[in-house]
Amino acid sequence: MDNNDFKLEETGINPVDTAGNDKDVYFSNVEADHSTSGSTSAVVKKTAPKAKKGRGVAGTYIFFIVVIVISMILSVYAVMCMNDVLAITKTSSTVTVSYTDQIQTIDEAVDLLADNGLINCKNFCKLFAKYRETYVGGPYEPGVYYLSGKMGLEGMLQTMQGNSTTAETVTLIFPEGYTVPEIVDRLVENEVCDRASLLSVIETVDFTYSLVSSLEADENVPYRLEGYLFPDTYDFYVGESATSVVKKFLANGDTKITEEHRKKAEELGYSMHEIIIIASIIQMEAGDVDQMNTISAVIHNRLADRTNYPSLGCDSTSAYINNKVGPSLSSTSAHTADYYMAYYDTSNSSTVEGLPTGPICNPGIDAIEAALNPDDSDAYFFFHDAEGNLYTAKTNSEFRDKVAAYAPYLNY
Repeated sequence: MDNNDFKLEETGINPVDTAGNDKDVYFSNVEADHSTSGSTSAVVKKTAPKAKKGRGVAGTYIFFIVVIVISMILSVYAVMCMNDVLAITKTSSTVTVSYTDQIQTIDEAVDLLADNGLINCKNFCKLFAKYRETYVGGPYEPGVYYLSGKMGLEGMLQTMQGNSTTAETVTLIFPEGYTVPEIVDRLVENEVCDRASLLSVIETVDFTYSLVSSLEADENVPYRLEGYLFPDTYDFYVGESATSVVKKFLANGDTKITEEHRKKAEELGYSMHEIIIIASIIQMEAGDVDQMNTISAVIHNRLADRTNYPSLGCDSTSAYINNKVGPSLSSTSAHTADYYMAYYDTSNSSTVEGLPTGPICNPGIDAIEAALNPDDSDAYFFFHDAEGNLYTAKTNSEFRDKVAAYAPYLNY
């Protein structure tokens, strides 16, 4: 064995069949690089370090967990959004929503619903409502609304528009002389709207109609809009909003009371509100339309002579409090019937001078025109006999003589 053989064996590499005839040696993990000078050099390959298997699996798990959590959040949000719109699992509990100024935009209306806890996903609801703007777009009428999430987004917005959520209608007749309590009773009995909502709208909502635009609530007046719910025949939706219902009465009255009526009131030295009060008394005192102008003359004559006739001498005003207002008052009412009597009783024995604080019914157009056009008479007294015939007198003595002759049963 020569030295070259020994050196080769020392490497630990089996030399069998690895050398060619020229005695060159080739290694399986070495590449031969022959330079131009014919020398041989070995280049060792470098391999990248292998990733640890544990870290790769953990990263995959985290990724899928994040995806699942995000999917769950989006699913819950989607369910909440659809629930706001379709009211799938909403409760029927009622929330009172009120506002005094007209709401113009969908965004403002949806914000109001969100503020009252009726919807959860207001941004989605705004997008959906704008897509359905033809049906649920503003304006939204001022008023007091009793809303529930069970109505769904569209139902609530339509209610705030003053529109009905049903197509069922009812036709109701309201005669001249009906009072607010009687009108409310008839509307409630026919399921047009809720009593509390009606009374709240009558007392609190500001309307733009000229007759009532400046009419403010007065604690001495039982019902702010008494006198202005114009008597007529009306069609209502079952379940209609209280604001929409009241607007129908007011809009009708605003068209029936013309500019000529207003000018005539001014010529007589009265406001239109005072004329409505006079008309309401005429409506309740007159037996028929033919008597109205005569009774109007007596009232105007007394109002023009407060020194000798401080009281109107009419019993209808106290009857209004005792027979209409009193029975409708509840234990939570601000005042009693006795309280209101101090402002409405215009009988001969009362201390109320001139007109009562407010109208005592809702007069028709005949009574209003009679209040504006009293007969040319100097009478200061009137009364009816048992058959409803009307008698007038200029003086107290003449009045008593006629009562004794035609109606001795009257207590004057």
